[in-house]
Amino acid sequence: MIIRRTVATVSVALAALSLAACGSSSPSAIGSAAVTAPRTAEDVTKTLGEKIATTKLVKVYTAEDDPNHLLGRPNGYTSKTAFGDSRVKPADVEYLGADAVERGGSVEVFPDEAGAKARMDFIQSVAKNLPAVGEYDYLKGPVLVRVSRFLTPDQAKEYEAALNG
Repeated sequence: MIIRRTVATVSVALAALSLAACGSSSPSAIGSAAVTAPRTAEDVTKTLGEKIATTKLVKVYTAEDDPNHLLGRPNGYTSKTAFGDSRVKPADVEYLGADAVERGGSVEVFPDEAGAKARMDFIQSVAKNLPAVGEYDYLKGPVLVRVSRFLTPDQAKEYEAALNG
């Protein structure tokens, strides 16, 4: 009898908590998990474009057209975009695809910061041995922003400031 009453009380309490969480849209009722959920690469790219006028979204990738074959795959990112920056000289990127990082950059969002950091470390290790593929990389939580080497250091730092701002 006591066990049934305890189980019933716990069940009612859990149901009440679930309803309370679903019934309110105030940030304090949502809980920190929902508030800190990672944004998509498209969201991040749009925010960068609002802060840096020369930035324009070029492509939102899918698992089918991701050139790195990492989108949605184990140890990969959950979303990816390419963006252009009009300050990159067309002559510097003449033979590259419209979505090449060199034309502006890319945003990759991972399930967690460790995944984004591992990707950044890999890219930088490759670039160390092949300077022609170097780039600026900025990390904030699970978000990795990759920026064209054809931008000046000051121009690239605008992306860092926009990401952290």
